Amino acid sequence: MKMKLTAAFAAGCLLLILTLLICVGIGSVYIPIGEIARILLHKLPGLTNVITPDWDLSSEKIVLQVRLPRVILGLLVGSSLAAAGAAFQGVLRNPLADPFTLGVSSGASVGAAVLIFFGWQYSVAGIFTLPGAAFLCGIATLAIVLKLAGERGKMPTESLILSGVIMQSFLGAIVSFLTTMSKSTVNEILFWTMGGLTLRGWSYDAILFPYVLIGTLLLWSWSRRLNLLALGERQAAHTGLDVERTKLGVLIVATLMSAAAVSVSGVIGFVGLVVPHMLRLILGSDHRMLMPMSVLGGGIFMMWSDLAARTLLAPTEIPLGVVTAFVGAPFFAYLLYKNKKRRQGGRL
Repeated sequence: MKMKLTAAFAAGCLLLILTLLICVGIGSVYIPIGEIARILLHKLPGLTNVITPDWDLSSEKIVLQVRLPRVILGLLVGSSLAAAGAAFQGVLRNPLADPFTLGVSSGASVGAAVLIFFGWQYSVAGIFTLPGAAFLCGIATLAIVLKLAGERGKMPTESLILSGVIMQSFLGAIVSFLTTMSKSTVNEILFWTMGGLTLRGWSYDAILFPYVLIGTLLLWSWSRRLNLLALGERQAAHTGLDVERTKLGVLIVATLMSAAAVSVSGVIGFVGLVVPHMLRLILGSDHRMLMPMSVLGGGIFMMWSDLAARTLLAPTEIPLGVVTAFVGAPFFAYLLYKNKKRRQGGRL
């Protein structure tokens, strides 16, 4: 298991680095991968005097100030959503669960839509006002869902999912109402609810990075508990696992990661559903491997999706949530079909 995880993780890291370099290089101005690598290495301590800066200053600005912050943000958002998706699917024992099952995206959307509707998106903390409101509303939504689902100190899975669906529908209706009533801000609300990484700088990366790092480490440390939960709550309890405490901890951490991602990028669907399920079909359901590989896979998937969003119809940019749905849904359907054929072949 350890050797398999090490090999898969190393391959995933290599693919991640290659994807990052390609995505940074492609745009209205093409920059070769080798030049990008030298620019990045030149900024590392100890290598400044080793690598001669023989590139144009404009290329360096494009890489470091325009493209790299956006690509890194895509990596962080994708990693966050995919890791949260793997956690939700594990704790709810539902392969169709994703980071937005408990209504987090709708809660964050209400916070953002209200600010945009009244023109308050820069009123309190400048560019951080909108992400902050979206994050707080997402967390508040989780608190309401947990309150609705709680029964005598326990949280039945069915009640959690039902409460999440109720909140998602209700809050989604609020966003639709605000969109309908708005005139000058309708396009801004719609664009936010469809997701995107446009005009995002290093400050947004700094906001999201701690949530991704700490959340990933916590979820990975709980991998064995998630494996036990996959056996069923009663069986997991017989092994000595505190089922309700584990469920609450995983749900809170996964929701924090989801809300943080949504707060900086808007609503981007399908990543938390497709990536963990795809990796589960390929690598198996052991969360000790699934969790770190979901982090890598989500980042890779999001970087390629963002590249498609900003280049396919350039100079027009496609909303990122539209691209992830177009790419993810057919691929997900293909994987399910292939897995079904394999099971049918095994029974013959």
